[in-house]
Amino acid sequence: MVAKSVKVGENRVRESVGRCFEDFGVGEIYEHRPGRTISEADNTWFTLLTMNQHPLHFDHEYASHSEFGKPVVNSALTLAIVAGMSVSDISQQAIANLGWTDISMPAPVFHGDTIYAESEVLEKRESKSRPTQGIATVETRAYKQDGTQVMSYKRSVLVPKIGHSVDDKMLAAEKGKA
Repeated sequence: MVAKSVKVGENRVRESVGRCFEDFGVGEIYEHRPGRTISEADNTWFTLLTMNQHPLHFDHEYASHSEFGKPVVNSALTLAIVAGMSVSDISQQAIANLGWTDISMPAPVFHGDTIYAESEVLEKRESKSRPTQGIATVETRAYKQDGTQVMSYKRSVLVPKIGHSVDDKMLAAEKGKA
């Protein structure tokens, strides 16, 4: 997680989290911590919330007859958790997610598994149409506690350059009021 402290007044410092365009380094790998253990309640609530009616996610008897022998965590939940784990490093300052590609789930996740994630910066470029912004493309990978890879995807995010983030604009507005 990238945390910065900005002095906002006498004896007052404000935390700012996330990366601006200049903070991304091609080839760098950011390990996202803490990990997240997925519970049965997480899986059941998410499955019901999203109206996913596949019994493999919430019916123990049904799942016991599947090749897995037990309920499988909803893959959209795994994706949501892994994406959330990466926010503070990848998109806390983002203006927009521009796209997600190559989502892969090579192994199932079960209740009680703990997921860890990392993102590798594949490329970055300045925006052609927005001079105060740039685009970073990362590959995020997720692993279970035993090292088994359970997910990967590529994501491109539009991020501000230093001095042009929402945090920077809010700080400038506050200073203008003083």
